[in-house]
Amino acid sequence: MSAKKTAQHGSAACDLDTSDGGTTCRTMESSSEPFRCEDLSEMLAAGTKQIHEKAENTQFVKDFLRGRIRKELFKLGAVALYYTYTALEEEIERNKDHPHFAPLYFPAELHRHEALARDLEYFYGPEWKSHASCSKATQQYVDRIHQVGQEDPVLLVAHAYTRYMGDLSGGQVLKKVAQRALKLPPTGEGLEFYQFDAIHSAKAFKQLYRSRMNELEVDMETKKRLVDEAVKAFLFNIEVFEELEEIGKTIQEDVLDAGMPVHGAMGGDISKCPYYNAKMAASGGTAYVRQLAMAALRHPTGQVLFATWFAALAGLVAWYLM
Repeated sequence: MSAKKTAQHGSAACDLDTSDGGTTCRTMESSSEPFRCEDLSEMLAAGTKQIHEKAENTQFVKDFLRGRIRKELFKLGAVALYYTYTALEEEIERNKDHPHFAPLYFPAELHRHEALARDLEYFYGPEWKSHASCSKATQQYVDRIHQVGQEDPVLLVAHAYTRYMGDLSGGQVLKKVAQRALKLPPTGEGLEFYQFDAIHSAKAFKQLYRSRMNELEVDMETKKRLVDEAVKAFLFNIEVFEELEEIGKTIQEDVLDAGMPVHGAMGGDISKCPYYNAKMAASGGTAYVRQLAMAALRHPTGQVLFATWFAALAGLVAWYLM
């Protein structure tokens, strides 16, 4: 059975067919001859595109991007990340000299578990470890990382790619949203996880990382296995998001969101509501479009929301294009 994915090459999209023992690209915009597409980074981007979009569309992530963040859930998310990165970086250290991983060994630039420990100390205090426990979904993720590191180290590439490349892209958007919504200090306390002090240009570093991946001496079958493992990594992340969402149903709302105010906060004048203006704009008239923009931008939270969504869209698009 043919296994087809979609990838981007410059401005042309293509179908990837991996059923013939290799990877064939055939552009969808022309009838030109197919060409070989064997770069591991391209295969990973194409092979995880659908599951990546699914992860971005979980309710937990959508709420996060909207600035609707419960502080307790944010803290539990940091705990899950701490256990995940501790496992990943233990296995990376174990395999730092492995020929299939050594070119991707960047501990000073990328490793996150110490930064996460500082974030957890900020939220829970010096005795934070007594408050932290590995959840069921996180434990399954951790177990898989340890299994891969001990039994099939080349697959660590998929887990490192999934986590670190995402942190350097969309993670920077989430940092700004969390800082605003949770009213965290502008000096960065509680958000050190998102700060990569040893990386001066995220774009340049991601290009370097992908070029190192493409230079790994692995055959096509191994590349396919890496794509499959990266999909599994996204699935583990989705399970953690869904677990946090369920926990959130039992936690009382404790943080105001950074979204638009409700009608009551506008003095009862529905004409000031941007959602009302949006509805009217849909029924006709550019005046309503201007009215929507002005109503939203006059309010400070409206300004934040517009800036956040613009940054989010830019960050998520950049993840595929950089």
